[in-house]
Amino acid sequence: MGLSKNVVPRIPFTVFEYPILPCYNDYAMFVRTKTFTNKDGTKRTYLQIVEGVRENGKVRQKVVANLGRIEDAQSGSLDRLIESLVKFSKKRWVQAEAARLMVLEAKEWGTELIFRHLWEKLGLAAIIKNLLDKTEITSPLDEAIYAMVLNRISDPLSKRAVNEWINEIYRPAFKELELHHFYRALDFLILHKETIELELFEQTKNLFNLELDLVFWDTTSTYFTGNGPEGLAKYGYSKDYRSDRVQIIVGVLMTREGIPVAHQVFPGNTADIETFKKVIHDTRTRFLLRRVIFVADRGMVSPTLLDELDKEHIEYIVGVKMRRMQAVAEVLKTGGRYKEVAENLKVKEVWHDANRYIICYNPMEAEHDRKAREEIVKKLEKQLNEKGLKSMLSNSGYSRFLKVSGANVTVDQKALEEDARYDGKYVLRTNSQVDTAEAALAYKELWRVERAFRELKSTLDLRPIYHWKDRRVRAHVMVCFLALVLESAFYRYLKLAGSQVEYLYLMRDLKNLKAVELTLEGIRYLCRTELPGNAFQAFKALGIGVPNHVIIIN
Repeated sequence: MGLSKNVVPRIPFTVFEYPILPCYNDYAMFVRTKTFTNKDGTKRTYLQIVEGVRENGKVRQKVVANLGRIEDAQSGSLDRLIESLVKFSKKRWVQAEAARLMVLEAKEWGTELIFRHLWEKLGLAAIIKNLLDKTEITSPLDEAIYAMVLNRISDPLSKRAVNEWINEIYRPAFKELELHHFYRALDFLILHKETIELELFEQTKNLFNLELDLVFWDTTSTYFTGNGPEGLAKYGYSKDYRSDRVQIIVGVLMTREGIPVAHQVFPGNTADIETFKKVIHDTRTRFLLRRVIFVADRGMVSPTLLDELDKEHIEYIVGVKMRRMQAVAEVLKTGGRYKEVAENLKVKEVWHDANRYIICYNPMEAEHDRKAREEIVKKLEKQLNEKGLKSMLSNSGYSRFLKVSGANVTVDQKALEEDARYDGKYVLRTNSQVDTAEAALAYKELWRVERAFRELKSTLDLRPIYHWKDRRVRAHVMVCFLALVLESAFYRYLKLAGSQVEYLYLMRDLKNLKAVELTLEGIRYLCRTELPGNAFQAFKALGIGVPNHVIIIN
């Protein structure tokens, strides 16, 4: 059949539709292929972008753009078009960019940044490097020592575990370390303990403008699960309440600012008097100090110790046990006027049996003690009628205020009056000629040092100890001591900066600051995560800048 000149021949074609974006309405856009059959039987296919539109209640496809023949588009123009379109789709752009990135590692970075700065500022990096330079050692023992100290601060583990832990910390120098480096580093560290402490003391003294006229001495104990090293691990008075375990005693010498100066390790059965003798001799000979006044709390003081200090002509300011020394009762009865030296602190000097005592009085504490005693008396009077004699006398908190006469038990008014003498007071004994007010304030500083020591004591939580040789145990304690020095310095900087952030929370935020290594088009980058929580306070306190978000590393 012939065709009219005015009739357009109908050319068969096939249509395939591909949605550009998943859409759940009638107005989705699609990529459509439309294939036409030529007269000779060959086919040609075109790409079109179409849009579904609704007209008169029906959906039809409207051509938005013709992309040309598919063969031409596949030669490269289609890829360029897709790349140019992707940037207008947030999801597809992120996916496309992510495909170009290769993340190599994400590691903890915050603690390393802060404590490496302190490690160098306190001179420890230079001290250890100079000592290594004088030997033929080529191994990275300085990095091994630093890694062990950082581990004690961040996540205390055994030395074997440290070898694995360093893989979680971003510090490229750690990649050179192997297990044997840590054991060799321990041997090197204890060999040079005296030199390191002395040079560290000089550095911190200058850095913080310290005065070592008053030094504070405190001890702690730690026990072994097994036998421990022979000659060092001994049974003794355990501050961990584990008298069934052999232990060692560790003493730390600190300045009035709470900065550790030196430490000593003693067999577990060493008495406090012996630790005092050692530290006194050590301080005089090593640190060449002309005058040092030792300050210690009443828990370390005994008549034997005081006699020993007097014999050695060593100046001291010590607290005395209030209710266990007969002299204290006599001292408290001595008349005289108090002198106010600080808020809620009044002092009075008293001489008794040729010994100088200082009574320190806190009016606020006195009121607290008075009210507490009144509460006890109320409970006593009530319970005397409700409970038997035996139960009342077995309670030491009650029995000291009771008077027993045959079968009668009454409140002892004289005992109450005697107890009132102690309200808000503590007594010091000193052989120094320092002013009364200065002596009282010095002892008050000890309270702050003790509090700091307790707060930092987790760093000296020496367990677990995985060493059974004397020198390795001492080296392990040395690592803990250096960690304590760094933490104390960090505390000091935070205090000077007026930071109110709690240390534990700040450490948590620092540990959450990560370093991410990645490659993009063959170039390696180091990226950091956003500063979490109060992490910025640490950088601010030390006066150091926060690393850039992105750093090119090759």
